[in-house]
Amino acid sequence: MTADHRPAPAIGQTVRDTHHNRLGIVTDHLGPYLRLRPLTGGREWDADPEDTEPLSPPEALRARVAEVNARSRKPRPSG
Repeated sequence: MTADHRPAPAIGQTVRDTHHNRLGIVTDHLGPYLRLRPLTGGREWDADPEDTEPLSPPEALRARVAEVNARSRKPRPSG
């Protein structure tokens, strides 16, 4: 449990890491920390559960749609 008595987020849950100001998906619980992966994939990072807030389903959906839209705007390599 975290300081405000919330259970730690479950694996697969989308959270906001308030310390790093990033969104991530919980991939593991390592000792006292959470392992988070960026929504678009990439390098994972550790976060203190006390510095995370779960996103509601609508917030998580908006964040994922925004990531997909941002990727679609990037130029594609020709070839």
